[in-house]
Amino acid sequence: MADGHVPVLFQEILGLLAPAPGEVFLDGTVGGGGHAEQIAERIGPAGLLVCADADPAMLSMASERLRRFPRVRLVHADFSDLGALREAAGGRMFDGMLLDLGLSSPQLDDPSRGFSFRGDGPLDMRRDPGAGGADAREILRRATERELADLFFRYGEERFSRRIARALVARRREEPIERTAQLADLVRAAIPRKAWPRTIHPATRVFQALRIAVNRELESLDAFLDGFAAHLAPGGRVAVISFHSLEDRMVKLSFRAQASRTAAVLQVLTRKPVVPQEEEIERNPRAASAKLRAARKTV
Repeated sequence: MADGHVPVLFQEILGLLAPAPGEVFLDGTVGGGGHAEQIAERIGPAGLLVCADADPAMLSMASERLRRFPRVRLVHADFSDLGALREAAGGRMFDGMLLDLGLSSPQLDDPSRGFSFRGDGPLDMRRDPGAGGADAREILRRATERELADLFFRYGEERFSRRIARALVARRREEPIERTAQLADLVRAAIPRKAWPRTIHPATRVFQALRIAVNRELESLDAFLDGFAAHLAPGGRVAVISFHSLEDRMVKLSFRAQASRTAAVLQVLTRKPVVPQEEEIERNPRAASAKLRAARKTV
């Protein structure tokens, strides 16, 4: 792909969403535009694709990739703002919706964004820095030890959350925690060496938890799941790719609840989450934790 980012679960998504000529689609997390490009090709010039992202840098990247498609509308918005996205579609209901909840490669690879510990940079982590709001540095500076422990445990499922929070509060008495390398080294030192995860960096879960908190990601997902069906046309399809168990559980329970009502709104298309094959993981290691769930609106 042009930006080096390989769309995750590419063929599976196209099979479940089945974009067809003339349909109206939403890519609520357009990122670099990899999935959107393929959807736009399939719905053709008679179709309409609304592409949203909370990150202006991703919208700029996607606009270059999608400029050859005249019926693509780019919107700077969170995917939970369904009213604004429906308005961008001219009020038409969507035949398909896609959310890819993971960070894109350009976001992870840019140290200045602070999302990753692979390169040293400021602990920002905001998808939209221009929108204001607390960044990761401010959370680490202001939160109490208990609040930090609860945050790491709830959003990162980090079993050493209390030890890490205790170490962090002790360190910030000596110096502010403002750099990704500082935080990564502190977490690594706080977790017993024999308990380090085998397949991920010891700080992965803490970074995940902070990013979720900074961007209120679970609140956005909850708002989307609560409202998307009202904007989906009868027979319309929705697909969500998640990258950790908190998100996947929310999607699973929401789809299941809406499919089990007396007047069922959805039909679940994925009894179990679809996961990448070994070949895709070898080509794109960041896909290893991806899980895809999909459903169809029945009424």
